[in-house]
Amino acid sequence: MKVIITGGGTGGHIYPAVSLIEELKKRYENIEIKYIGSVGSLESKIIPKMGIDFEEIRVKGLPRKINKKSFIALKELIYGLKESKKIIKNFNPDFVLGTGGFVTGPVLYNASRMKYKTYFHEQNSYPGLTNRILSRFAKKYFITFEESLKYFKNTERAIKTGNPIRNRFKNLSSIRESSIEEYGLKKNIKTVFSFGGSNGSYILNKTINDLIKNKELKGKFQIVHVTGDRYYKDFLSKIDNSIEQNIKVFAYLDDIQKAYSVADLVITSSGAITLAELAYVGIPSILIPKAYTTENHQVHNALEYEKIGASKMILEKNLNYSVLYNNIMAILQDDRSLEKMRKVVKSLATPNSAKEIIDNIIEDING
Repeated sequence: MKVIITGGGTGGHIYPAVSLIEELKKRYENIEIKYIGSVGSLESKIIPKMGIDFEEIRVKGLPRKINKKSFIALKELIYGLKESKKIIKNFNPDFVLGTGGFVTGPVLYNASRMKYKTYFHEQNSYPGLTNRILSRFAKKYFITFEESLKYFKNTERAIKTGNPIRNRFKNLSSIRESSIEEYGLKKNIKTVFSFGGSNGSYILNKTINDLIKNKELKGKFQIVHVTGDRYYKDFLSKIDNSIEQNIKVFAYLDDIQKAYSVADLVITSSGAITLAELAYVGIPSILIPKAYTTENHQVHNALEYEKIGASKMILEKNLNYSVLYNNIMAILQDDRSLEKMRKVVKSLATPNSAKEIIDNIIEDING
């Protein structure tokens, strides 16, 4: 079997693709997979490490408003259409599967026009523009939230599966003790794991920096914090060595499962894949949706979790260290409430999502 997979820009599009690749490789020993991503992208760093054949195309996201960047993006899109068509023709896949992001547009559009069976997965409650357009062409597509259907065409082709999760999040309890030791954490203090998505968050970094300077923090909880590569040096430069014992700081975590394994509470933005991971591992959260995302889709995602009691939401405009501190303490000091949140968030898990997606595709291509 030969498969083309595409998707990228952020971890929210790449990690579902990783999950689906893992599922395909588990089923088919001799499968050939080609991943198409954009030039200089995050996927260009992650996918080759998996031993997957990776090819780049030139493509950029279209700005929301017409300006100089619009013409640059249009020119790149033309290049991307030509390059992806050539790759698809030469590889001749059994099917093409996209997981979102602007790179999927030219690939799935071309594949559909070339009569290849095409599929995509949408992670968010408010779908991206690329997938909204592609719903006109895809043979089938897979959604996470029921409410996203109102934004798509050909809804009879939609299948609700939830978000696919990478295999690394299974059996976290087995690595908890070793992870506590590796991070140099204390066993008798609750741990907060904070990160601002795959690219980091300036406002979360600033708030965490302010938070750890608060003397009230000492002894109440400890923090594992991921800054994002671009913010790491600046964050470290603002830490007082006398308080560094309360926090363990990383630029990026390839093995994020270790941080999840030690966490009693997670503070993060509300990207759909992060939420799916939190549901799978059963960790309560404080969600801080990124304000600049398309149509505020992270707010929509966070509201889905907050309304059933799985998370608390703080908008970026309301975020400061005292608001964050009060929310952390309100959750961590009440063990019964913490346990209730664990059960509620766990109820949102879709552990068989990757299997269901591949099952449906295989049934379709064999049908």
